[in-house]
Amino acid sequence: MDTDDLGLFGPGSVTWKVHEEPILIVAGLRSLYLQALHPRAMAGVAQNSNYRSDAWGRLVRTATYVGTTIYGTTAEAEAAGRRVRARHARMRATDPFTGEEFRVDEPELLRWVHVTEVESFVSTARRAGLALTDDEVDGYYTEQRRSAALVGLDPDDVPGTAAEVADYYRDVRPQLRMTREAAETALFLTAPPIPWKLNLPARVGLNLGPPRWAYLGIAATALGMLPPWALRLYGGLGLPTTALSADLSARALRLALAAVPRRYREGPLQQAAKERAARLAAA
Repeated sequence: MDTDDLGLFGPGSVTWKVHEEPILIVAGLRSLYLQALHPRAMAGVAQNSNYRSDAWGRLVRTATYVGTTIYGTTAEAEAAGRRVRARHARMRATDPFTGEEFRVDEPELLRWVHVTEVESFVSTARRAGLALTDDEVDGYYTEQRRSAALVGLDPDDVPGTAAEVADYYRDVRPQLRMTREAAETALFLTAPPIPWKLNLPARVGLNLGPPRWAYLGIAATALGMLPPWALRLYGGLGLPTTALSADLSARALRLALAAVPRRYREGPLQQAAKERAARLAAA
């Protein structure tokens, strides 16, 4: 394996610029609130995972996967993608409305998860204060087509600009609705069981569980940053001040996180990637 391989992105990419931001903890939660509004996607998760009994374990696995695709070597990212594709290929679920059995790796469902995730990452970072031009936002979406390919999507079928993401959301919105599973998931995301301490794997670089009050603040910010149409599906939570309040909260949280020493904000995957980049630059 090439130990100095910079992976799918590398320094200078918009992806590294966006994922440098600790505020993406809010973005990850925002994406889950969005994903729950797709009945078929929600059924696939509910019928194939133990996310309620192992919420924090699932969080760690997801964070490790995303970190590997962003900061791992090309070989590491591709191996992570193969594992995800193999796991998804074995999973089936039943449509809650039609009773039809379906594969959870249907392109439509994979695309929904991908778009909600990357749109949440870049929009949250930008609204929290990260300076990104419109061209950089488009560049991020284009770069993230490489991540989409890892889970089995055809990159050409994945939105690659902000305009294409907006078009995609407009087209998919008629399929979205508040179901009982979506409501239960949203409630769980807002107030999950929080251990006093999370003994997370060292490779992730996290070891402290936030107190409940802090988590509730993060959840409220993530909810407030949802698109207005998503808030309406959640029962009209989008008061006129919600978006502004969420933006202000995200900016304050970003400033607070920026004060944390870098060695605590960056996990081993990110540190290793920067070390590889430094070795290449020196050579």
